[in-house]
Amino acid sequence: MKLKRHFTITEIISNQRITTQDELCEALQENGFAVTQATVSRDIKELQLIKIPDDEGYRYALPDAANITRSQERLRRIFSDSVITMDYSENLIVIKTLPGGAQSVASVIDSSDFPNILGTVAGDDAIFVVVKPIEAVPEVLKGFQELI
Repeated sequence: MKLKRHFTITEIISNQRITTQDELCEALQENGFAVTQATVSRDIKELQLIKIPDDEGYRYALPDAANITRSQERLRRIFSDSVITMDYSENLIVIKTLPGGAQSVASVIDSSDFPNILGTVAGDDAIFVVVKPIEAVPEVLKGFQELI
């Protein structure tokens, strides 16, 4: 259902001028989805929709695919250049980096909007990554390991 809703959202914003979450909510409801504003807000975040200027103000649009690709390449490069080891306990992942590397790794994690990551705390060569829910830790860790 979520995947179908996300597909419909991309179709809507590609073909209509949508300026607010309420407008998107109404358009989804017209397409048969019983959604709340909170659901639409989460969908916007997950799809990484952006607001771009147009002749009448601002409207929602899909993010530039090239920017997303560059962002993912940067994430891979920083991980492979800086990360030494990773381990976890409960809902915390500890990432060890080369000296001075923790801040840049934590920054790309924070800016990447990983689902299930509440945030990071970085020192000089170590990062604590807070994951919620605890069941998501293996999946997040696996995603990190694929970046190395």
